[in-house]
Amino acid sequence: MGPLQGIRIIDLTTVLMGPFATQTLGDYGADIIKVESPDGDVTRQIGPARHPGMGPVFLNTNRSKRSISLDLKKEAGRDALLRLAANADVLIYNVRPQAMERLRLGYDVVSKINPRLIYAGVFGFGQDGPYAAKPAYDDLIQGGSALAHLMARGGDGTPRYVPNALVDRIVGLTAVGAICASLVHRDRTGRGQRVDIPMLETMSGFVMGDHMGGLTYEPPLDRGGYPRHLSKDRRPYKTADGYICVIVYNDKQWSSFFTATGRDDLRVHPKFSTFAARAQNIDVVYAELARILEQKTTAEWTKILNDADIPTLPMHDLESILDDPHLVAKGFFPVVEHPTEGKIRSMRVSATWSETKAEPVRLAPRLGEQSAEILAEAGFSSDEIAALVRDGVTRAPLPPETKEAS
Repeated sequence: MGPLQGIRIIDLTTVLMGPFATQTLGDYGADIIKVESPDGDVTRQIGPARHPGMGPVFLNTNRSKRSISLDLKKEAGRDALLRLAANADVLIYNVRPQAMERLRLGYDVVSKINPRLIYAGVFGFGQDGPYAAKPAYDDLIQGGSALAHLMARGGDGTPRYVPNALVDRIVGLTAVGAICASLVHRDRTGRGQRVDIPMLETMSGFVMGDHMGGLTYEPPLDRGGYPRHLSKDRRPYKTADGYICVIVYNDKQWSSFFTATGRDDLRVHPKFSTFAARAQNIDVVYAELARILEQKTTAEWTKILNDADIPTLPMHDLESILDDPHLVAKGFFPVVEHPTEGKIRSMRVSATWSETKAEPVRLAPRLGEQSAEILAEAGFSSDEIAALVRDGVTRAPLPPETKEAS
């Protein structure tokens, strides 16, 4: 019953960026037909697994989808895909557009079969620049969008990547918005269109929106960068027995903090007394905050800060987050029964709607699990489906192995 119920999406994406986008669209109610090569999405092989091809990265990025295996390099596989696209609302891919052209699945071909189709590409670079044909991965775009540089400026001087596929997920969510906007336009005009969502341009805007600083002006007023974000003491703070996440931001919060800590000397200190003064001296301010927070335990600070209505949260690790009291109360990490993988931990859809409830409609499929079902819906006869299986164009799902994957 999600808000996108009735929308059918042909998903040609692999790895993370595209699959994260299509999982979100599937959670919102769209029918996602995940088209996989005979070898399957490579993320099936990442991480510990109970059965080969069903690793945790795949399980957590491919729910709310049906899987069909098609060899698009074979003419019969390409033809099958075009028959699927003829009645779809969206086709999304995340290879370079040049690869789609080589498969003879470019927009000019597909749009003739279905003029109402939204043809969405998520890939590295806009196609009107010199990087158009270059390959791209999350790490490269983190560097190219200045994130690694910012990690160095705000840290020990060593450029680093954020330990998360941040680019893939941000660009994936940008694709969700672009696709939904295109569907609104299609419903108003009756016309589909090609939509490109490039990684470098998306992330450059995402990062520089915070850090353009004085580079906003011509000539520049400084070398750019948001000083508060780059302060070396903007971090989880060490307490007497652990760490705590705290942000004291506006005048009211600082006044409450001075009262709670008995630091009236800071209340009148010229570097602490106003928002503008604190912003100008943020390194001094955060360094003093770090020294203060070392004086009590995490539990003591949690009570003091909560009582003073100062924003604070625990600093979780990958295990303790599962026991966070708010997330537990929300049932955010439910343990569910997968048809082949047994009990697995899932995650709820974070957004909620008052009228159209959105939730995962199915758990991640085995490779080609719904191949015959999807082909039959597209009008293939049982004999045609059998021929496609015989010729290696599609495949029936293999039974799950019972042994643990190495």
